[in-house]
Amino acid sequence: MKLTIRSLALPEIKLISTPRFRDQRGYFAETYVRRDFAAAQISHEFVQDNESLSLAAGTVRGMHFQVAPFAQAKLIRVLTGRIFDACVDLRRSSPRYGRHTAVELSAESGDQLFVPAGFAHGFCTLEPATTVLYKVDALYSAEHERGIAWSDPALAIPWPVEPDAAVVSAKDAALPRLADMPSYFD
Repeated sequence: MKLTIRSLALPEIKLISTPRFRDQRGYFAETYVRRDFAAAQISHEFVQDNESLSLAAGTVRGMHFQVAPFAQAKLIRVLTGRIFDACVDLRRSSPRYGRHTAVELSAESGDQLFVPAGFAHGFCTLEPATTVLYKVDALYSAEHERGIAWSDPALAIPWPVEPDAAVVSAKDAALPRLADMPSYFD
């Protein structure tokens, strides 16, 4: 497999493309081969796969992260539909602390996004019935789950939906702004 990897505005966030082999039936793709990812310096051991289905376009999930000892790196891809995907640097020692990067991911492109620990992650669906799959390198822990408000104006993320039109869980709607969050990643 030949991976194509491109760093985004936050260089630790990687957009990954893998080839698709097409014929009259459709296509075949090796979306994850540990050896090839390790050769590209993504050598995390993924231990859990998570899948979400969002029924409506304009559904926002995020901005989520877990803290140590369950901080997670994620490898995200879209199985059906399209998303606007955003990441925020939460590492206080980083010169990019509080900055974001965003990219569109779709089932059609097959691109994946690698997000290391120390970053908040969230997305907004751009089509109804969008399914997202992501691998993580630490198990889910409710005690270690955290988040920041997706619509925090200080983040300046150009979401494709207005806050009053977004479909958001009550839990996500109650997340704090970045300025009100303690430091988890020094």
